[in-house]
Amino acid sequence: MNNAQQGPAARQSAMAEQVLAEGSATAAELAERFGVSLMTIHRDLDELERQGIVRKFRGGVTAQPSGVFESNVQYRLKTMRAEKAAVAERALKMVEPGMAIMLDDSTSTLEIARRLRLGEVTPLTVVTNFLEAINMLSDQRGIHLMALGGDYDPLHSSFLGVSCVEAIGQLRVDVCFASTSAVHGGYAYHQEQHIVSVKRAMLDAAARNVLLIDHTKLARVALHRVVPLSRFDLLLVDDGASAEALRDLDENKVPYEVCAKPATVTKGSDDRAGAT
Repeated sequence: MNNAQQGPAARQSAMAEQVLAEGSATAAELAERFGVSLMTIHRDLDELERQGIVRKFRGGVTAQPSGVFESNVQYRLKTMRAEKAAVAERALKMVEPGMAIMLDDSTSTLEIARRLRLGEVTPLTVVTNFLEAINMLSDQRGIHLMALGGDYDPLHSSFLGVSCVEAIGQLRVDVCFASTSAVHGGYAYHQEQHIVSVKRAMLDAAARNVLLIDHTKLARVALHRVVPLSRFDLLLVDDGASAEALRDLDENKVPYEVCAKPATVTKGSDDRAGAT
């Protein structure tokens, strides 16, 4: 079956896969690629936008974040993977057997969960609202997994809302590992208010807080302030951070460490900006 003969659902799925892989596309490019009219493409894009997979702009569509919108989790899973691996490796050294740790719904902290699957740090209690991390750790021996409930948000693949915040408020953990969309001028920022409320509750529930970011998040802002960077005991960033961006952290007296990317991981199509 050629692209023009595909049904709407199959075509939209293929279209989403292309935009998530490439970051953005114009309506004209998609119409040519799938052999349908611009009117049909715009109907497809309206549906993908409704599902939270992409955002439309004049003449095209994007999966990339902005200061107001965060990317779909499937896009974030593909981006800056070497950088996230670098900060996760450093963060893992802070985890000791017997601890209770909390992971937010970022793909940066998911890299910590991926390493915990090796079973080298047990026994351990892991608390998270991120379905990707829950699925990753659900069968791991030696890990007591506590899943935070709430309203499921498919855009973030996580549980959010008032009930999630209340559940967090009943807990106390040793360390919370979190990420955010932007860091500038002594503050952490995020695009969405309902994410902010959960992150704040997580930080309040921990004895220590560690912020994991890739360098593309430095010197950027988003719509909502999350917390001052003084709320974090340590900020971890990869070695792609510019001297100017690090100077901003120094000026705001933010404790940070620069984490070297593994030499065996090469940069390529994953190097797209701004995903938590």
